[in-house]
Amino acid sequence: MKYISEYVQILFGIILASIGLKAFLLPNGFLDGGVTGIALLVRTLVDINISYLLILFSIPFLILGYFTVSKRIVIKSILSIIGLALFIHFENFETITDDKLLISIFGGLFLGAGIGIAIRNGSVLDGSEILGVYLNDRFGISIGQIILVFNIILFGITAMVISMEVALYSILTYIVTAKITDLTIEGFEDFIGVTIVSKKYEQIEDAIMKELGVGMTLYRGTRGIGNSGKQVDFDIIHSIINRIDIKKMHRIVDKIDEDAFIVEFDVNNVKGGVLRHYLDKKKSKILPKT
Repeated sequence: MKYISEYVQILFGIILASIGLKAFLLPNGFLDGGVTGIALLVRTLVDINISYLLILFSIPFLILGYFTVSKRIVIKSILSIIGLALFIHFENFETITDDKLLISIFGGLFLGAGIGIAIRNGSVLDGSEILGVYLNDRFGISIGQIILVFNIILFGITAMVISMEVALYSILTYIVTAKITDLTIEGFEDFIGVTIVSKKYEQIEDAIMKELGVGMTLYRGTRGIGNSGKQVDFDIIHSIINRIDIKKMHRIVDKIDEDAFIVEFDVNNVKGGVLRHYLDKKKSKILPKT
């Protein structure tokens, strides 16, 4: 059942991506980044069906992916890319708008949503991500930097071969696509990790549980070593909260202990626990200390 759900979602992602390409970008000669951008660039210069170009330019990256990522991802990516090519070939969307700004924004929005949904379900619609994974593993270069350099070269060629205006609108399309892809993969909720060290840890624990209703992990620690030496044992509070609640958390802590030591850090991914659904404040409980 899980696999069926994944493939249904990938199919939905393919449909969204094909709408972005066929209804917005293709009729107006705009590009995106990565393999899709290469195919679109070549399509403006040579009268070859974009569906064939997408498959052709994806082959080297899929071969590379065979040796760098799991075989299951490669198989799903092959099916996804062929599916995208087929949808583009047989779809017959009318051009929705002639406004270049709207084309860039909404073309990137549909394409980014489609790519993001595919990636969330273990597939890619653009082989440049596989290249990024390979070079990152081989040379330690960040995937983001690799894709950025890849697209700088692509848009530079676009500016020289087609026009500077098309290149600039294509950069805007790429930015929108990349941002929507990130939002689709990571979700719209933005979480942040918090570690709190305070003498008044018991009051802070109770207040956070009652007023924010979030779960937390307590570590037994020893207060920092300084002029006064080691201090008595106490609890170190660790929690993950929604970023919109961070100011409220600061107010809660400051009200109890203005000198509390607080460390915040970005959270890239979370799973399980009570994170997605904050605790019912009336039912939240703290386990007895041992």
